[in-house]
Amino acid sequence: MRRDGLAGFLLGRVAGVPVHVRPSWIVVSLVLGMAIASPAAGLPGVTRGGSLVLGAVLALLLSASVLVHELAHALVARRRGLTVRGIALVLTGGRTEMSAAETPGTSALVAVAGPLANLAVAAAAWWAWTLDLPLTARLAALMLALASATVAGFNLLPGMPMDGGWILEALVWRITGRRAAGTRAAAWVGRAVAVGLLVTAVVYPLLRGASDLTLVVWSAVIGATLWAGASEHLNAAARRQALDGLAPAALAHPAVGVAAGASAAEVHAAAAGGLEVVLVAPDGTPVGYVDRRALAAVPGERRDATPAGAVVVPLPRGAVVDGALAGRSALDAVSAAFRFSRVLAVLGPDGAVVGLLRYEDVVDALSGRGRVPGT
Repeated sequence: MRRDGLAGFLLGRVAGVPVHVRPSWIVVSLVLGMAIASPAAGLPGVTRGGSLVLGAVLALLLSASVLVHELAHALVARRRGLTVRGIALVLTGGRTEMSAAETPGTSALVAVAGPLANLAVAAAAWWAWTLDLPLTARLAALMLALASATVAGFNLLPGMPMDGGWILEALVWRITGRRAAGTRAAAWVGRAVAVGLLVTAVVYPLLRGASDLTLVVWSAVIGATLWAGASEHLNAAARRQALDGLAPAALAHPAVGVAAGASAAEVHAAAAGGLEVVLVAPDGTPVGYVDRRALAAVPGERRDATPAGAVVVPLPRGAVVDGALAGRSALDAVSAAFRFSRVLAVLGPDGAVVGLLRYEDVVDALSGRGRVPGT
C-alpha cells in the first residue's frame, strides 16, 4: 500500500529512506505475537517460554517482511525518478510516501515491486523450513513463509488501496488514456474487496453455525480501513478529473474589452446581455473590470459624462491568464496570477479579453461544486 502520511516514531533510515512506526503497528505486532505463542505452546517439543520467543520472533520477522515490501516500492520508485519521502509501518501493514507516477508503466512497476519482494521472502523462508534446523527456527521460517505469501496475495487483490489496485489503475489508465478512470475502477473494486472481506469473515461463518470473534473484529477493522482508503481514492479521482478539465476560458464569465477612456454609457452598452466588461489600456493590457453594482448606481442621464474609471475595480499587472491553457499548466498559471488578484482577465489567442475568472470559480471547479468542461 502506498502514498500516505508518515506520522509516527522515526525508527531509522534504510537505504537513505526514513522509516516511521505508528503505535497501531506496535499493538498489532504484540497481538500477533501472543496469537502465535498461544497455540505454539501446545506443540510437541515447544515450551511455554519457547512459544513466547517464537511469537516475538515471528512478529519481528513479519515486520521485516513488511519493511522489505515497502523498501521495494521505495527503491523502484526512486529508480523511476519519483521522490520518496519515507515509509511508515501502520495498522494494516506499511505505507510509502512518494510523488505520483507520471506514466502507467511507472505506477505499475512501483506497485508490483512490493508483492514480488514478499514472494521472494516467502521463497527464502520456505527454503529455510526444509533445512535441518531446530524446531522453533523451522516453525518461525514456515510461518514467515506463509505470512509473506499471504501479504503478497492480499496486496495483489485488484482494488485500491492494495498494490493490485494500483496495477489495475495503471491498466485502465493505459487503455483509456485517463488516469481518473483507472482510479475510479480500482477504488470501486477496493470497496468490493472490503465488503467481501466482511462477508467472508462474518456472514459465511454464521451461515455455517460458527464464528470467531477475534477474526470478526480484525476483519471489521481491516475492512473499514480498506473502505476508507478506497473512498479517498475515489475523491482523488474526482479531484484529478476536475484538474484535467480545468480550462480558464471555459470557467470564466464571458467578457469584452473596452478602451480605458470610455464613458459609463459605453460600458453600459458593452455589458448588455450579461457580459463582464474589462477596461484595457491602449496597448491592450487589462487595467480593471467594471463593478456592476457601481455601474447600476450611475443614473442614466449621467452615464455619458461619467468616465468608466469611476465604476472600475483596478486589475494589477499580472492579473491575466492565457485562455488556451488547460489542466496542470492552467492550474499553475492561475495560481501564480491569483497572487496579484482574486479576479483575472482571461485572454484569447489574439491577446484580446474574452473572460473574467474569479478565484471562487476555480475553487468550485476543483472541489466538484462548479462546472468542469467535459464532465
